[in-house]
Amino acid sequence: MIKVRLAEEQDLPQIRETFIAVYGLDYPYKEFYDETWLKRSLYNEHVLMLIAEETDTRRIAGTASVIFELGAYSDLVGEFGRLAVHPDFRNLGIGNLLMEKRVEAIQDRLHLGLVMARVVHPYAQKISLCHHFAPLGFLPLSHFFSYRESFALLGRYFGDALALRKNNPRIIPEAYPLASLALPHTNLPSDVIVDEDSAPYPHNDEYQIQEMTVRGYPALLRIERGRIRNREIFGHMRLEYGFFKLQANHATYLLAFDGSHLVGAIGFTLDSTEHSVRIFELITFTDHAIRFLLAEVERKCREEWGIEYMEIDVSAHAPRMQRTLLELNFLPVAYIPSMVFHEVERLDIIRMVRLLKLQDLGPLHLTPEMREIADLVMGGFHTHSVIPRIAEAVSELPLFQGLNKEQVERLAGVCSVMTFNADERVCCESENADSMYIVLEGRLNVTYGAPGVKVGAVEKGEIVGEMSLLSSGTHSATVTAETKTETAVLRHHDLGELVRRRPDIGVIIYRNLGQGLGRKLLRSDDFLHRQALKEGSVSKGNSG
Repeated sequence: MIKVRLAEEQDLPQIRETFIAVYGLDYPYKEFYDETWLKRSLYNEHVLMLIAEETDTRRIAGTASVIFELGAYSDLVGEFGRLAVHPDFRNLGIGNLLMEKRVEAIQDRLHLGLVMARVVHPYAQKISLCHHFAPLGFLPLSHFFSYRESFALLGRYFGDALALRKNNPRIIPEAYPLASLALPHTNLPSDVIVDEDSAPYPHNDEYQIQEMTVRGYPALLRIERGRIRNREIFGHMRLEYGFFKLQANHATYLLAFDGSHLVGAIGFTLDSTEHSVRIFELITFTDHAIRFLLAEVERKCREEWGIEYMEIDVSAHAPRMQRTLLELNFLPVAYIPSMVFHEVERLDIIRMVRLLKLQDLGPLHLTPEMREIADLVMGGFHTHSVIPRIAEAVSELPLFQGLNKEQVERLAGVCSVMTFNADERVCCESENADSMYIVLEGRLNVTYGAPGVKVGAVEKGEIVGEMSLLSSGTHSATVTAETKTETAVLRHHDLGELVRRRPDIGVIIYRNLGQGLGRKLLRSDDFLHRQALKEGSVSKGNSG
C-alpha cells in the first residue's frame, strides 16, 4: 500500500537516492543530491515537499514538490516540480497520487499552479492534463540535462484568479494564434485585441552601460519607485527585494547612464549551467533607454556570455514592448492568462524566447493537446528564421517597391520556402491556382499548350503565378524548374489575411502586381511575335 505524506528529515537519504535512480549521476543540478540543500528545502516555508511511501517496507516510491516563489510575492504563483518516481515503482499510479495530494495541499495558497513537463516522455503531460492543468505553451530547448530539452507548459487556476483577470489584452498579431489556443483551454473567451499600430520603442545607442554594485543600488531604487505603475516586464524577482537577496538568487542588473545620469536598468538571472538568461525587470526614466537595455543584454548573451536561451515575460497589455522584443528576435512561446498581480487585478502574460543556438529538438512525445501548441510555436521559429532571407532576397523586386523595411518583413513573414529539383513541376496549366512563387535561386521555364511550347523563363528575383493573388482561378501555363530552384511562396489566402489587417501593404502590393503583370504580358507577346516571324521565315524557305 502507498500513502503520501509530508517529507521529514529522516527521508532525505532516500529522496536523494530516488533522484539518482531517476536522473543518473550526470544530472547537472547536483544540489538535488546534496542532503544539506534538500534539508534547507524541507524547512523552507516557500517549498512543499511530499513523498509517496510504501507502508510495509517504508521505502520511498516517489517525491514531488511545489515551489511557491515562482512569481513575485503578491502573484501567488507556484511551480509543481521535482517529481521523481523510483523505477521500481513505475506504472503504479504514483505520479497521479502525488499530483492529487499536491493539489489538495495548496488550493488555499495559490492562484496559479504551473507545470513544466518534460517532453522526452508523455507521462508528466498526461498526469497534468488528468488533473485539469491546461496547455499554455511550449518552451523549446529551455533546460539543459545531458543535452538541451524542450518542455511543455501547463497551468491550473485556483480561487479568484480568473475573476480578477483584466480583460481585453492588446497583443501583436504574432502572439494571437497562441492566445487563441490557450484562452479556450482555461475556459476564457478569446477577448484579445490585435494591435497592428503600436510602434516599437526607439533606437538609442548613446548610453553607457555598467553592472550594478552595492553603491548603485540606492540610486536605482529611487527611480524604480517612480515607474512601478507602468510595469511591462514581470518575473520572480524585483529590485525592492534587496541587494543581498538578489545576489543570493544569482540576479544582477545592468545600468544605463547618460553621462553621469542614471536613466534605467534591466534585471536578469544568468544560469551558467543551463546557459540561459531570464529577464525579470526593466526600470527606466525614458522610453529611449528601453530598447537600448534589452538590446545590450541580448548582445552580451550572444557575443560574450555563451548563452543559448533567453526568456522574458511581457504584459499582454503592452504591445509596444511585445513589438520591440519581436524585433530583437524574441518569439512568443506561451500565453499565460491571469499570471501576475498588478495593482488591483491580474494580467495575462506572453512568454517570449530568444534562441541563440537553434538546435534539433530531439525526440518529442507530446499529447495531442500539446502537439498543437508545439507545432504552432516551432512554426513561428522556422518562419522567423526564413524571414531575413526572403526579405533580403526580394527587397529589390518590383513587387516590393514602395514598401518600407517593416512592411517588407511583415510580408516576408507570411511567405514559406519551397525547393524544386530540376525538371520538377511547380504548377500545371488548368490546375487550381492559389500561390505565387518568387525565385530566390535558380530558374523556371514557362510552357503553354499541349505540345508544351516554351513562352518564357523566370529568373532569380522574378515572380510567377501572380494572377493567383488577384483571383483563385486556374493556372494559364505550366511552370517547371530548369535547375534546382528555391522559391518563396505567397498564398492567396495568406496575403488576403495580411491585407485585411494591413491595408497599407495591400495597396502597394496590388499596385505593383498590376504593373508587373502588364510588363510580363508585353514580354510574352513580344516573344510569341518573334516566334511567329521565325516560323514564317522557315516556312517560306521550305516552300522555295
